[in-house]
Amino acid sequence: MKLSFRRGHAARFAVVLSAAALTLAACGSDSEEDAGSGSGEKDFGALTVQLSWVKNAEFAGEFMADSKGYFADAGFSSVKLNAGPGATENLVASGKADFGLTNAVTAAQVITEEDAPLKIVGTTYQKNPFTILSRKDTGDIATPADLKGKKIGVQAGGNEILFKALLAANDIEESEVTIVPVEYDPAPLVNKEVDGFVAYLTNESILVASQGIEVTNLPMADNGLPFVAESIIATEQTIKDKPDMVKAFLEAEIKGWKDACADLEAGAKLAVDEYGKDLKLDLEKEIEQNTVQCEDLINTDETAENGIFTISDELLAENLKSLAGAGIDVEADDVFDLSLLDELYEEKPDLKG
Repeated sequence: MKLSFRRGHAARFAVVLSAAALTLAACGSDSEEDAGSGSGEKDFGALTVQLSWVKNAEFAGEFMADSKGYFADAGFSSVKLNAGPGATENLVASGKADFGLTNAVTAAQVITEEDAPLKIVGTTYQKNPFTILSRKDTGDIATPADLKGKKIGVQAGGNEILFKALLAANDIEESEVTIVPVEYDPAPLVNKEVDGFVAYLTNESILVASQGIEVTNLPMADNGLPFVAESIIATEQTIKDKPDMVKAFLEAEIKGWKDACADLEAGAKLAVDEYGKDLKLDLEKEIEQNTVQCEDLINTDETAENGIFTISDELLAENLKSLAGAGIDVEADDVFDLSLLDELYEEKPDLKG
C-alpha cells in the first residue's frame, strides 16, 4: 500500500502569493477533470477548486459532482480540481481559484492576521477530524489527562497552535507534556519514538491501524476543541457580485456529497481508479475513509434537519470558542457568510432530503 500523509491545515500564509507558491500550486494540479460544456441555463465559465490535500477519498463528493455532471448542469463549462497541499487561502484571495477547501482555524487566522477578504460559505465536515493518535500498547491516550507526562509528535505551524489550544481547553500546562517536532509521516509513532501524534481520524489513524497496530484516538472535536473543516471559502467580492455562481457551486457540491455518502464504495473507487490513480491508493482504505467521514463528520442530526454544509448557531458558537482558544478573537460575521447557502435551501428544499 502506498501511504499518503496528512498535512497541517492551519499554517499561516501571506495573502500576496510568491512565485514559488504559484509554482507549487501548478504542480499540485497534476490533472484536470473537464466536465464538458455546462448544460444549465446559466453559463459561469470554467471552475477552479483548490483542494486541501491529495486526490483521495477525502474529496469523494467533489469527484461525484464532477463525474456525474452536476457541475456542468449547474452552468460550469469545465472543472479543474487542483490537488493540495497548497496555500488555499492565498489562491482563492488572489483569484487563482474560485473556491477552496480549508478549515475554520486556518481561514480565521488568515482573515484576521492578513486581512484576507474571505468567508466560509458552507462546510463539508461538521466535526474536525484532528486527533491525538497513540498506540494502545504504549501511549494509550484516551483522555486529555492522559497527555500529561507524554511525548507528543506535533507538526510545526498550525498543528502546534491547535495542540496548544487543546491543552489550554483542558487546563493542561504546556510544561506537563513534551512536544516533539515531527513531519506528517506517523513513523515516529509506529516506531514508538513518541507516545502520541497529531493526526487525522480519516487518514493516519486508518493507515497506522492497517499495519496491525491497535490505536487509541483522542479526537479534538470531542475534547474541547470543536471546529468545522473541509469548509468552502470564497472571496467577499465573489459572494457579493456572483451570488448565483456561489449557489450553483454549492448545489453541485451538495448533490455530489449526498451521492458519495449514499454509495460509499463508488466515491472511493473514483479516487482510486480515476482522480487519484497516480497515487496508487488502496481501495479498502479509501472506502473506510469515506465511511468514517460520511458517518462521523459530515452527516449529523442537525444536517439531517437543515441540510449538509449548513452550520447551526450552536456550532458557530462552539467554533468561536475554539478560535478564541487558539488565540483568534473574531465574531461570526468576520469568518462566516452562510446567507447564500440559506437562500439555496429556501429555493430548493428538496436538496435537504
